[in-house]
Amino acid sequence: MPEASASAVLTEAQLSAVRRRTIGVLSIGQVLGGVAFGATISLGAVLATDIAGDEAVAGFATAAVTLGAAALAIPLARLAQRRGRRLSLATGMLIALGGVALVISAAAMRSFPALLVGFALIGAGQAANLQSRFAASDLATDASRGRDLSLVVWATTIGAVLGPNLVGPGESIGASLGMPQLTGAYVFTIVCQVLGVVLYLVALRPDPLLLAQKVAADDAASGTARIARADRPRAARYAIFAVAGAHGVMVAVMAMTPVHLLHHGATLMIVGLTISLHIAGMYALAPVFGFLADRVGRITVILIGQVLLAAALLTAGLGQDSTAAVTIGLVLLGLGWSASTVAGSALLTEMSSEDRRTSRQGRSDLAMNLVGAIGAILAGVVLGAIGYGGLALIALVVVAAVSALSPFASRVAAR
Repeated sequence: MPEASASAVLTEAQLSAVRRRTIGVLSIGQVLGGVAFGATISLGAVLATDIAGDEAVAGFATAAVTLGAAALAIPLARLAQRRGRRLSLATGMLIALGGVALVISAAAMRSFPALLVGFALIGAGQAANLQSRFAASDLATDASRGRDLSLVVWATTIGAVLGPNLVGPGESIGASLGMPQLTGAYVFTIVCQVLGVVLYLVALRPDPLLLAQKVAADDAASGTARIARADRPRAARYAIFAVAGAHGVMVAVMAMTPVHLLHHGATLMIVGLTISLHIAGMYALAPVFGFLADRVGRITVILIGQVLLAAALLTAGLGQDSTAAVTIGLVLLGLGWSASTVAGSALLTEMSSEDRRTSRQGRSDLAMNLVGAIGAILAGVVLGAIGYGGLALIALVVVAAVSALSPFASRVAAR
């Protein structure tokens, strides 16, 4: 049936069927997009150091990705508001394709500025991946919002864990194709991004956001409220802060880990495995945190995330000379990020009325990526000044701030 009239006749069962199909399509898209994210994170710091010849700029590659994602978060959210998630997600992945091509060219030319621009464009793919979790909640109810959102986050596990481990095979393929060193894995990225664009354009129908807008309008006219929410801006701002804080801590520490491990004699294979385990921590248990967020509350799960982040920072910081300790710390770091992001994103959506929801989601992605970019840039400086352990311990300040504000947010959200 046409999207324009669908909401007027959809039953609860039909709406649930559309929601399940949407989650399935978004999950496949996250698998494809996750390959690009995993490969970028693994190779970014190493490529930047190799081309610039200066470890102090190692964090600039990750910073460029997050700045690119930040710059495009609000434009993609506005595009989604006007034209739907389908076009917005496909556009983000198309821009990222251009970024991959530029990174490969920059590596061949040994051009550091061009490399950073390429990574910034790849950030559009990350912006699309982040927006997918909100797309999963467009048609969700209060009872299913955390679960629906977390299922799409979980799907990223497959691609994101696979991405870093494609570095070795990618180098062999890249060498046979005459590609610059350290860029071979991007062959897989290009294929997956193209498939993702096709998937969103063809299969994401009806568009979840456009349908949700129509359902909300029809419900308001009939006096019902299947997916509408009252607006609580202060609780929404706390959600944005919690998500941004967790992301900044995660990016700052994770971005410097490959360089730190290589200094301690680790091979690229060990670095790839460590980042894979970290990314598995970010995504694999997302449904558990989504279930908990629906059952025990969003803010409670955000606090669980802060405990995990604190444990991660202490483990990695105090055990910086041990590859095993750093790896355990990175896994805990991923788990803390997952709990905070899943619960914080659900809280943001839940505390925002329909007319403000998409714009706030865009601002949330802007904030988290800006904080991540700043963290990645400063992390390189801090690493050079006081080492990896000092970096991890400094990040505890952010965890403390998010935790300290949680009682205030709980009171506001309960009103």
